Amino acid sequence: MQKTLGENRVRIDFNVAGSGTVDQIKKKAAELIDLVNAVPMPVFKVNDVVSPGEFHRLRSMALTEIEAGAMWAVKAATF
Repeated sequence: MQKTLGENRVRIDFNVAGSGTVDQIKKKAAELIDLVNAVPMPVFKVNDVVSPGEFHRLRSMALTEIEAGAMWAVKAATF
């Protein structure tokens, strides 16, 4: 079965400790990554202050921060 973007980003199957907490953190982070990635780009008008590029930048930053947050949460759970 092909993994989603979120499952790939958090490496959903990698859990050396076999921790249920790590599994939960990764599952929820993957779901949030997939949800944010699915946010549709709004329709922009010529005079809008925000551009399509800004939308992509914001979404990309959100995805990166979710991935980083999952990493730190896993680190805390396996300390």
